[in-house]
Amino acid sequence: MNIECIGLIGYGEVGKIFSAGLKGKPGVAAVAAWDLTLASPATQAAGVVAQPSARALCEASDLVISAVTASNTLAVAQEAAQYIRPGALFLDLNSASPGTKQQCAALIEAAGAHYVEAGVMTSVPPYGIRVPMLLGGAKAAELALLLTGWGMDARAVSERLGVASAIKMCRSVMIKGLEALVIESYTMARAYGVEDQVLPTLQETFPSIDWSAQGAYFFSRVVQHGQRRAEEMRESANTVREAGFEPLMAAAISAKHQWVADQARAGVFAGVGKGARWQDFADRLLAARKP
Repeated sequence: MNIECIGLIGYGEVGKIFSAGLKGKPGVAAVAAWDLTLASPATQAAGVVAQPSARALCEASDLVISAVTASNTLAVAQEAAQYIRPGALFLDLNSASPGTKQQCAALIEAAGAHYVEAGVMTSVPPYGIRVPMLLGGAKAAELALLLTGWGMDARAVSERLGVASAIKMCRSVMIKGLEALVIESYTMARAYGVEDQVLPTLQETFPSIDWSAQGAYFFSRVVQHGQRRAEEMRESANTVREAGFEPLMAAAISAKHQWVADQARAGVFAGVGKGARWQDFADRLLAARKP
């Protein structure tokens, strides 16, 4: 597998990390990016070529990496399928349901390119490009071999599309669910003034977890990335539906993340800095309550 030119669609947190991490890898001559909000001078200064359009990026790339929000997964594949080069690879990092990934694959492969789905199994920071990824698709094993040669943690799990995404989505229900539960439980405990009684009981039941530190981390990540998490959980809800069940929990988790994202957008957490305690976030939510 020969990859000389890599193009990233999406230049947010993940796109920036991957583009920086892939520069200079063996055989890679150029890394390019395209995003609706891309600042070309800053990108070029970082050593990443800013392409003017998705078309330009796809036409110039041997490997196209899609790193957008879950809600844009299918739209990106639809656009890329119009311009991607036959024989090129399309690596989909987005958190989407198996059904969505299969729709994307059909579009890309109809254009003569190869689709590989990725289930990114934890937050990209602080792992960088070494974040654990599960790959699926006919070219998954071959691509995994290339990526591991670049120092990445990629493992092919199935030639059948949807398996890697199903693993990711099932995990997301649990992890994003814990985040939502902690935010609701801790804020409620703070409201009633009983956090000093509640958290020690959690510590006793699950002694391996530092519940105060974990709470601060959960609050900070959801405040920062609540919109992205809400979209991911909507895809998790789709995954539950595709399995033939009503997504009662996944839908509720999505709603909680969306609510926190809306609070953040409204400025509720303005000034709450890095390293803040969970109580700092909870107090802002309490102060923003309507009478």
